[in-house]
Amino acid sequence: MRSHPAFFVRCAEAVPSPCCGEELKIIGSRKRTLISEGGEICVLVVRRLRCVQCRKIHHELPDCVVPYKRYESACIEQVVSEPKVSSSVAADDATLRRWKNWFQGICTYLLGCLTSIAIRFHQDPVENLSVPSQSAHHRIGHYVGDAFGWLARIVRPVVNSNLWVHTRSAFLST
Repeated sequence: MRSHPAFFVRCAEAVPSPCCGEELKIIGSRKRTLISEGGEICVLVVRRLRCVQCRKIHHELPDCVVPYKRYESACIEQVVSEPKVSSSVAADDATLRRWKNWFQGICTYLLGCLTSIAIRFHQDPVENLSVPSQSAHHRIGHYVGDAFGWLARIVRPVVNSNLWVHTRSAFLST
């Protein structure tokens, strides 16, 4: 059995519970496999945290992780942002197609989340431009930009606002 490098994930700041804003206590850890663009596998040891108020359990994920996905966020970002270009990500075509379909399906929801977060923090939500046929992906760019790392810039606030939804089950097939 081949061993993979393991990295311990530790946040330097005290992050409150995304549900109620109360303190999180460490209750353990779990291993999380992460696959890079070239197909290399590393193991992340992420802390499990429980809210002292609402008792919900959360996992401390770094920005390179998209919840419920096994590949780095940069890999998924590369595939969904340039659908016509062949990808250098070491994944099969079915996986690449699932990522594209997943993002297309969740894009409008993420846009709504970003708008909600902007309103919640008393920031002006981005207004639609004069071009009415903008895709949801294009409109998301007005919130987080289109420079490398845009997917991580979406995931973090949505997850930390407790708005991330689990959209697929491993037992369902399409």
